[in-house]
Amino acid sequence: MLTIHADSRGRALAVEGARIAEAGPLEVLVAAFPRARVRQWPGILTPGLVNPYGTELLEGAYHPDPREADALGTEPLTGAALTALATAQSLDDARRGASARRGVQRMLAHGTVAVACADGELGSRPVRDAVRRSGLTIVNRRGHPGGTPALDLYAAGTPVEFAPPIRRDSPAHFAVFDVRDEAELAERGAGTCVATVIEGRLLYRRR
Repeated sequence: MLTIHADSRGRALAVEGARIAEAGPLEVLVAAFPRARVRQWPGILTPGLVNPYGTELLEGAYHPDPREADALGTEPLTGAALTALATAQSLDDARRGASARRGVQRMLAHGTVAVACADGELGSRPVRDAVRRSGLTIVNRRGHPGGTPALDLYAAGTPVEFAPPIRRDSPAHFAVFDVRDEAELAERGAGTCVATVIEGRLLYRRR
């Protein structure tokens, strides 16, 4: 089914399968595709974000299960905290894979559609499998991007990178942020994400 995604500014995308069938004003697309389902989103529709810290946030971090929040908190554990956890508990492949799946979901909740990794790959098989099954694209990263690894790229201290521009016949990779414009997005951050779409699939929707 063809679906039209529209934001509060009247900008819209007609999505068919994994690709963009057309982009333009909402009224134009509704006229062109009168049988399409229309999803009206609050905020602005943009290309999704590319998180440059795939290696650090998915292989070099542990994302606690909500049931572990009392003991471990809710933020990713890295550095000394991760070493201490690995010393105290067994971080086997099953736990690393589960951590990566939670990490991926948290990235999707921040509008991420791709992750950059050293040499364009993840070394850990359970982490690699979790990312591939999620639909996130893995792109090559040369060197360290600098800044501080973060799920919200506006808090990382480096320039924010978006996926390629959305246009007709491009892959349907985009995000929607509940802000008025790009300036407010930069001010409030990627935690304002309300929806993330990869290859036409709605993989995250804020409840």
